[in-house]
Amino acid sequence: VIFKRKHNWLMCWLYIGTFGSFIGFSAGFALLTKQVFPDVDPTKYAFLGPLVGALMRVVGGKLSDKFAASKVTEVSFIVMMLAVVGVIFTLPTETNAGSFTGFFVCFMLLFAFTGIGNASTFAQAPRIFGVLHRRHAQAQGLSETQADANATKESAAVVGFMGAIGGFFIPKAFGTSLALTGSPVGAMKVFLIFYVACVVITWAVYGRHSKK
Repeated sequence: VIFKRKHNWLMCWLYIGTFGSFIGFSAGFALLTKQVFPDVDPTKYAFLGPLVGALMRVVGGKLSDKFAASKVTEVSFIVMMLAVVGVIFTLPTETNAGSFTGFFVCFMLLFAFTGIGNASTFAQAPRIFGVLHRRHAQAQGLSETQADANATKESAAVVGFMGAIGGFFIPKAFGTSLALTGSPVGAMKVFLIFYVACVVITWAVYGRHSKK
């Protein structure tokens, strides 16, 4: 059933942007640091990104309980966009040595808001399918109890499918960009475009419905 639901595919797209980014950046952060700042030992810092992302998932859950989860997701992607732009401007160029401090801070922002967005996207799915099944129940004369039971089953399946989405693309994009151009900027621009699409989807489909 979930493969026929547009919300399944839309939420998977958003989940790639949050959890996929978390996994991808966790895998690629140390390698990228070594590539662009060869004088820096990434083993001293690499663990901090995943730690920050994991801790901020708790914060994202609390925010999603207090506010509309879609709004939390939307803000997460906007901050991630800004952080990606920040990373691009802190990278070394032919005329600039770059700034590892700025690079590190921007990446910690990325990790933090992938964690927050990870929690908020997980919070969205049950609410979306709860509303969907209650509407169907009203149209078909079913009880609200039956609607909630159907929503619970379907949202659980969707959340499980979302969780199976991996973080393959971000490390691959970094590797391809470095191989082709010697710089990760190309990959970061692709991520920026992807996050813009995530913001548009979140706002257009879910952001105008405060309970989602």
